[in-house]
Amino acid sequence: MKHIPVLLEEALHYLNIHDKGVYIDCTLGGGGHSEAILKRIPQGHLYAFDQDPFAVTQAREKLIKVADNFTIIETNFKNIKSALHAHDVAHVDGVLYDLGVSSFHFDDPERGFSYNHNATLDMRMDPAQPLTAATIVNDYSPGELKRVLMQYGEEKYATNIIHHILKQRQLKPIQTTFELVDIIKQSLPQKVLKQKGHPAKKTFQALRIEVNKELDVLSESLDHALNMLAPNGRLVVISFHSLEDRIVKQLFKKYTTVDHPKALLTMPEETPDFELLHRKVIIPKILEITQNQRAHSAKLRAIKKIDKNQ
Repeated sequence: MKHIPVLLEEALHYLNIHDKGVYIDCTLGGGGHSEAILKRIPQGHLYAFDQDPFAVTQAREKLIKVADNFTIIETNFKNIKSALHAHDVAHVDGVLYDLGVSSFHFDDPERGFSYNHNATLDMRMDPAQPLTAATIVNDYSPGELKRVLMQYGEEKYATNIIHHILKQRQLKPIQTTFELVDIIKQSLPQKVLKQKGHPAKKTFQALRIEVNKELDVLSESLDHALNMLAPNGRLVVISFHSLEDRIVKQLFKKYTTVDHPKALLTMPEETPDFELLHRKVIIPKILEITQNQRAHSAKLRAIKKIDKNQ
């Protein structure tokens, strides 16, 4: 299973890596970004987070061939602050998030992330957690299912899909990805089924986000990471859908602006602690998309902590 890191050169550029720095890869995954960072910090240290034991094993084998000045922390990146404090790390020079699902999650049929492979409905990034996609589909109330499909999948035909899910699970539990795909196809009009793209994409995205609490975890983790940046430290986020990008964009706006009531005519004395590193969102070049189709929806945003002593 080949892992191709997305927006690699752009991420390295905005991290502005120096060889003695301390850097965090919050989404180790296949280890592509971590490997590139590690090569640039011979006198520094890399801390990498992942809650998936398979990812940790695979990435460790890759990174140890490059250097040994790294530590893999096997936990959800929402625990970034407490985990780094346990390693006596209070401030860092750069943090990278490469959000979404790693290539090997989609490529491994047994994980149940993909609508292209028949497998048990799972979708857990942490195999030890109890909640699975099958639990959601079979046990959630109609109201809870609608919240998930509408909020996380922005699925226009959520009501129809839920109707067919409820009908099917009265007969027997929905256990596999293909069983769910068939239900979704039954729920959508022909004009949608004929459109480009897989009809189950939105529902599968919604279930995956709910299983792993991805958006809640992201907001919590970003707050901790931004507060751990040293002066001139940088944080880079690569996202793959609008819900993630919206969270990043809004949080970056909060940290780079000072709330100043319009009724006041004087300029505020307080200045923000952070600044954006670019005006427009960064997207992959056509060549990268051609070489790696999974890059087509990627967006990168970067922020820097201002050194007010300079």
